[in-house]
Amino acid sequence: MALSREDVAGIADYARIALTDGELDEMTIYMNEAVDLLEPIRQYDLDGVDPTFHPIGDLSNVMGEDIVDDSARALPIDAALSNADSTRDRYFRVPSILGTDEDEGGIA
Repeated sequence: MALSREDVAGIADYARIALTDGELDEMTIYMNEAVDLLEPIRQYDLDGVDPTFHPIGDLSNVMGEDIVDDSARALPIDAALSNADSTRDRYFRVPSILGTDEDEGGIA
């Protein structure tokens, strides 16, 4: 399945890559060499094998549910905030990166 010069020109146009005539000739040779490297794979008997677009098949979500496990160790909020330079209620306070607030002394 050799790619013609016109095929490569169409691919380059689709990818919005400007190629000179010399580059188009070089790219045609290069792409045909790349396609030839795949030839051994084409020799496999794949009758009855369904194509897949993901290496893990139809796996769609590998993330677990966000469920608080009361039996798990949890760091108490007071302990988590104990070494913070500045806190407000249950949150860390950090310097603003968008500017300073004169009322807050630059701490958001």
